[in-house]
Amino acid sequence: MKMKDGFFWGGATAANQFEGGWNKGGKGPSTSDMMTGGTHTTPRRITSVLEEGTYYPSHEAVDFYGHYKEDIALMAEMGFKMFRMSINWSRIYPNGDDLEPNEEGLKFYDNVFAELRKYNIEPLVTISHYETPFGLTEKYNGWASRDLIDFYIRYCTTLFNRYKDQVKYWLTFNEINCLTMPLGAYMAGGIRFEGKETLTDGVDEPQTRFQALHHQFVASAKAVKLAHEINPDFQIGCMIAFMTTYPNTCNPDDMLLAQKKDQISNMICGDVQVRGAYPGFAKRFFAEQGIQIEMHPDDAQTLREGCVDFYSFSYYMSLVESADETLERAEGNLLGGIKNPYLEASDWGWQIDPKGLRYTLNHLYDRYQVPLMVVENGLGAVDVVEEDGSINDDYRIDYLKGHIEQMKEAVADGVDLIAYTMWGCIDLVSASTGEMKKRYGFIHVNKDNDGNGDLSRTPKKSFYWYKKVIESNGEQL
Repeated sequence: MKMKDGFFWGGATAANQFEGGWNKGGKGPSTSDMMTGGTHTTPRRITSVLEEGTYYPSHEAVDFYGHYKEDIALMAEMGFKMFRMSINWSRIYPNGDDLEPNEEGLKFYDNVFAELRKYNIEPLVTISHYETPFGLTEKYNGWASRDLIDFYIRYCTTLFNRYKDQVKYWLTFNEINCLTMPLGAYMAGGIRFEGKETLTDGVDEPQTRFQALHHQFVASAKAVKLAHEINPDFQIGCMIAFMTTYPNTCNPDDMLLAQKKDQISNMICGDVQVRGAYPGFAKRFFAEQGIQIEMHPDDAQTLREGCVDFYSFSYYMSLVESADETLERAEGNLLGGIKNPYLEASDWGWQIDPKGLRYTLNHLYDRYQVPLMVVENGLGAVDVVEEDGSINDDYRIDYLKGHIEQMKEAVADGVDLIAYTMWGCIDLVSASTGEMKKRYGFIHVNKDNDGNGDLSRTPKKSFYWYKKVIESNGEQL
């Protein structure tokens, strides 16, 4: 079985993990530029000033800034139809609240889009992907301040006008539901709580986080409306880190807990962005948590008028929830859960569940009835470079094959799936740990966890496999 004609096969990256050139071409520092390296067991620190002799992975990342022509040529060789990338906000507005954009930054993306157009690769652009200008964190405490709505809309106005003929597909915020979790405060919201030293130290204020999320909802809705005014052909989507959750048993307590996890982690954000209003369960959740969302009188109308055109999401794994708190827990993307005995796990403890992707696609399409995109999916693994220079990543091929098979099943189920952009198509820096050894790509980048390496690019075995997948429109796996 093939995908339907016009299906967008491709890959995905984020500027903060991929682009580098952190202080070149007039760019200002972003929140990610102030995060040190870390490991699976050592959390990344957030520093207010750059410390001499400390390694900051995003500063160079894998230097797409200097290698974009080579990288896009490699994507074209694989046959990419779409490349999901993000624009670095502080490359366009170095402090975030500047009155005029940085022309040198705009020109860089002109060049990137021209290169993509040369190979007929459609850009899918994330406007804000964990790259809040650090100036906005210092001055306003990030999205905790409603002032950021105006700064974001100024930024969007610049992008939409500048690239109205180069970009059709846009995502307003990456994994916007990350703000429903403590980890998201700094990463997604640019918020520094007093005493917060590391990305995962647990210092948290749910009231501030959910208020910041509301500000992003309003900003997203305004951006959707603005985009359609500037170019009616623009397609604007939301992007959710999907937390597929199963009950551990048929105990009704487990069922209700899994449902609540789905509602709070996934559906609050999807409902606001696709349906244009907070769902009823959100009101109960806020009341029970003592969270009071301050809304301006016209916010409800803004949300109603700014619904997205399509729904995109990341899917890496599924989670299990249980009312029994004594059970062994597993790790995961942003959020852990109970260990699932029916699934294998990756080197990083993420449970591998291709059928969960089919379940999720059906679940989402049943609820929203808008086109869907899987814009992140992949396996972080330790790759070995053989003596002859080859990298035989059969485990990655197996992972992706299983997920693509289940996407095809979902399409046969009637789901309107229009794109698949595999995460980290070229090796990049891990967002949560800052590591390089947790590799996702079809293309190996010669760089280690400490920043050593010549950044040379080498196709892996999966590169040639994915090329055949795209050539056959998903028929040859």
